[in-house]
Amino acid sequence: MSVPRDLPSLLDALDPEATQVGRHLWLMALLDWVRGDRQSVETSISRVQLFLDIVEERPVLRERVQAWWQALLGTIDGTTLLADHGFAQRPAFLSEFFSRLLRKILPATPQTRDASELFSLLFPHAFDAEWLALLDEATAQRLARLLALPTGATPTPWQQTLEEAITYCVSQIRAIGFAPELRLRMSAAAHEERPFHALVADFEAVCRALHQSPRDEAALATTVQHFKERLDACRHAAASVYAHLDEHGISVDMVFRLRQLRARALRVRELLDCLLTTTPAFSAAQLLGRLVLVGQQSRSLRALIASNSSLLAAKVTDRSAETGEHYITRNRAEYRDMLHKAAGGGAVMSLTTLLKFALGALGLSAFWGGLAAGMNYALSFLLIQLLHWTVATKQPAMTAPAMAAKLKDLEEPGAVAQFVDEVTHLMRSQVAAVVGNLALVAPCVLLLSATWWKLTGHTPINAAQAQYVLHSLTLLGPTLLFAAFTGVLLFVSSLIAGAAENWFVLHRLESALRYNPRITAALGPARAQRWATFLRTNISGLAANISLGLMLGLIPAFAAFFGLGLEVRHVTLSTGQVAAAGMALGTGVLALPAFWLCVLALPLTGLLNVAVSFYFAFQLALRAHNVSGVNRRRIYAAIRGRLRRAPRSFFWPPTDTTAETPAAPPDEPPGKAPTEEPDHRG
Repeated sequence: MSVPRDLPSLLDALDPEATQVGRHLWLMALLDWVRGDRQSVETSISRVQLFLDIVEERPVLRERVQAWWQALLGTIDGTTLLADHGFAQRPAFLSEFFSRLLRKILPATPQTRDASELFSLLFPHAFDAEWLALLDEATAQRLARLLALPTGATPTPWQQTLEEAITYCVSQIRAIGFAPELRLRMSAAAHEERPFHALVADFEAVCRALHQSPRDEAALATTVQHFKERLDACRHAAASVYAHLDEHGISVDMVFRLRQLRARALRVRELLDCLLTTTPAFSAAQLLGRLVLVGQQSRSLRALIASNSSLLAAKVTDRSAETGEHYITRNRAEYRDMLHKAAGGGAVMSLTTLLKFALGALGLSAFWGGLAAGMNYALSFLLIQLLHWTVATKQPAMTAPAMAAKLKDLEEPGAVAQFVDEVTHLMRSQVAAVVGNLALVAPCVLLLSATWWKLTGHTPINAAQAQYVLHSLTLLGPTLLFAAFTGVLLFVSSLIAGAAENWFVLHRLESALRYNPRITAALGPARAQRWATFLRTNISGLAANISLGLMLGLIPAFAAFFGLGLEVRHVTLSTGQVAAAGMALGTGVLALPAFWLCVLALPLTGLLNVAVSFYFAFQLALRAHNVSGVNRRRIYAAIRGRLRRAPRSFFWPPTDTTAETPAAPPDEPPGKAPTEEPDHRG
């Protein structure tokens, strides 16, 4: 159906007798003409005024517009627009996610009775909210007079729609508030106050006072105030659930429902203001402008994920920050302890390296080979965890949230110097871990390979396999790209670790293991207690190690299936492989350029493993904790100053650790107020 796009043709095409879809298409075309090229709000408002001027000057046209408008209202339900527009159509996070995804993929149709769906087609751009918000009161009143239905009834159809929408929203708020999973987590004070029980009755009192003739303004004001207080009490009762979630685990679905309740409470206040205002036309235009923005937000997958997962991200990063503190050394004793733990981890990884070659020799298919390799990595990481040793590259994803937490109080006196201290602690801790890993993994691989050669007469890998290792790990190939990708996997494993621990706590599995009669009967009370304590303490590490191992093994297999040729490059494993290749090729390997290109690639591989993992974890922690306004110039200047004055502190702890705090940089006098710089990264 073709619809003209210029105003004279649009007015000529106006037909009150048109079909439902014809009316909707005509209105869409009219609004397209109003917004024009979306470059000037003033132009759009002037076009609205031009439309009103022409219609008001032509009585016949005015009658056609009013008849058309009455026909339009007879086929759509405005209550759904006011009460539901912008709210989730599904009661759970995942359901709403896939619903939004489908709405993005599938086209909408103007052949609908749903006013909310039609509204999204009529106002598809954020620009519409701008010109609606800037409509002056006189223009809004002219529109209201033009579109007013020829009835003298009180309340008006607009007021009836507002009341119905508020009633619907109140019912939804009560339904969410009475949900068992939320009600059982509310505070004791919220249970005693019982705000959700009388919410409907309070609004009915507002309606009675509003329709009373003659109207008692004082009584109306009292009932309205009482209803608003009740609405606020419902919001506070729902907010008390957050304290329980913070202590006992975050549920994205519960956070989603709490946000829906809060948004509906705010919508009720907006609708109530429109119902009670003395300028209904102007308030209606403002409300429609806000609904446009809400509709834009309700179609965003990114906004859905960000708003409902922020608490989970904060919980994950808080746990990672607590764990990360254990990986930061601050004195020589802790530094030496880190070296010892990392050396133990390197020794275990030497066995992992040789087992990798042994599994590769079995000639398994891609999937089973990847699964076997992943299990090899996962079991090695678990052994290192249970022996309280460490793998260097797993630290950054844990230490980054601990560093981000230090930025919260950056404006406190001496905070920048303290943060630089933490940077030096972290840097040398990571150096100690990498050195400890690499210092033992290569000698252990050589020792085990020599032992195997003595027992069997040949090295664990042959010369052809050794040449392939040197070819695949060379600096001239995609090694550095694969190393950066491995850093991403290290970060993802830390997310899985935090989410697994949150899930464990949320579902109260520790308590179930301790007290469930069937479990205690099978294990015995004492053993059940030990298992519960062990899992509560180690669930995060178990999830991180198992997920990382499986990802390192399986992702290259899946990537090969799609022809991507994606591999992983872990610095400790790569070092062990280069050592095994050197043993297979003998001392002559020292004369091969390919060998030295692999050796040069190893520190860069470690740097990318660490840096990429740390970067993503640090950024997540900053967003989860809403850390903003960080004065990067001051931090960078302080770090540069420390590098100039004490470069050794980044690699080896000084004798007196209290002497690490440097004076303020020369270009930043002590006590100078920070100068905020905008964050251009977006």
